[in-house]
Amino acid sequence: MSANVKSLITGAFMLVVGLILYFTTDAVHTPVFTLTKVGVVLVVLGVIELVITTTVMVFPPKKSQGR
Repeated sequence: MSANVKSLITGAFMLVVGLILYFTTDAVHTPVFTLTKVGVVLVVLGVIELVITTTVMVFPPKKSQGR
């Protein structure tokens, strides 16, 4: 499995876990931070991971033309 596929799986997992936290933990109150906010952060990081990885897969870096 390539590194890009692993990054896609990681981003998708973070997105799903973040959405689950956001929609299911509204009534849970923790002393320092709410799990809803943690869910939002995970969703944002997951989307960033997916966008960057997809961009790298669609537009691969160009190799230098020798020196």
